[in-house]
Amino acid sequence: MYEVVRDPLWDNISLDETALALLDTPTVQRLRYIRQLGHAFLVYPGATHSRFEHALGAYHLTRRALNSLGSTEGATLDPAECRAVTFAALLHDIGHYPFSHALEEAGFPSHEALGTAKLSHGALGQALRGIGGDALVVEIGRLIRGQSPSPLGGLISGTLDLDKIDYLSRDARMCGVPYGTVDVDRLLASLTIVECDGRAQVGIHEKGVSALESLLFAKYQMYRNVYWHHAVRSATCMFKRAVRQAVQRGTITVNAVAELTDDAFMQRLIERDRSQLALAIRERRLFKRALDLPASEVPEAQGWLTDDPGLLEQVEDRLARRAGLEPGELLVDFPVRANMLAVDIPLRLRDGRIERLTSEGRAGQLGLPRIADELYQSAQRLRVFVSRTTARLPEGDILKLASQPAATVKQQLGEAP
Repeated sequence: MYEVVRDPLWDNISLDETALALLDTPTVQRLRYIRQLGHAFLVYPGATHSRFEHALGAYHLTRRALNSLGSTEGATLDPAECRAVTFAALLHDIGHYPFSHALEEAGFPSHEALGTAKLSHGALGQALRGIGGDALVVEIGRLIRGQSPSPLGGLISGTLDLDKIDYLSRDARMCGVPYGTVDVDRLLASLTIVECDGRAQVGIHEKGVSALESLLFAKYQMYRNVYWHHAVRSATCMFKRAVRQAVQRGTITVNAVAELTDDAFMQRLIERDRSQLALAIRERRLFKRALDLPASEVPEAQGWLTDDPGLLEQVEDRLARRAGLEPGELLVDFPVRANMLAVDIPLRLRDGRIERLTSEGRAGQLGLPRIADELYQSAQRLRVFVSRTTARLPEGDILKLASQPAATVKQQLGEAP
């Protein structure tokens, strides 16, 4: 028995009986109500597609990739490993919080850790154990966390993971932008299993290098134009602050957040926590940019800007007072994606030799990684958002604080009157 689902990106997606059993569990059905791109719909109205659609797409591409690998001369794929990989693609996002990655930025546990924990519980855990026992549950968790020894693990976590190919293509389509163009057919046809570094793993044939470059450039373009769009980041910062305030007040717990959907969570923030930030997001009264600098102009930016949300809040509130604003009316944003254009995958040359393709690129073939730092710095920006554009922004203080280590900043905060 199988079902066919119509998908706006990949047309027909076939689901066999086991996949349907997993889809029909509450854990997976929840993904219908988690938007793939968080608050991006406030900028791109079509960006209301869900994690559920993306899960179906990743599952579909994984099956296509396995068919391509299986048709390669001399290839022998383990059926049990293939089954685990397809299920991992389908289930890789079950741990996601409402509104995409925002709450992980706010200091919440990773969605991979939450998703792995959910695999063994409730109806989903029962369904998985009925298909392949506890061993299947464990292996799917390893694949999701990028810790599986399977040669096929690179399809779930790595330079050419199918998750990335689906979300870039799907996000671009639904946002209505031309930036996420990926040569998907060529990429899938170029996949191969190779022996590299003493083990079998997924690699790419030399003929697919240009398609790989299209994937990397699409990723850069989508971060620069969609994921890190200034209004998207403003809403994201407001949301993070609203949630942290609710947790600090005890209105909601971290564990409860992990089970909610986008709209249910916003309603709880507005009605139970009476969050003015959440209400402002709902009504699209977003904070405006008071400062917007490329990373190249902030060369000594410190890790605490993204790694220590508690310290960042203290800095924001100190800067707010200096700007004549109330605490929570000034927000600092410096998103990080250090491996945005990272490459690490075996390359099968036309003469049969195997090389390791890394972020150093390959002379005459893969040049994009060689300028990855410059591209990354052009996409990454230090921004300050304020509730009132009349605020007197202490720009010099912001840049000075951003370039100082956390210990120094904490000392200065402790000395402040």
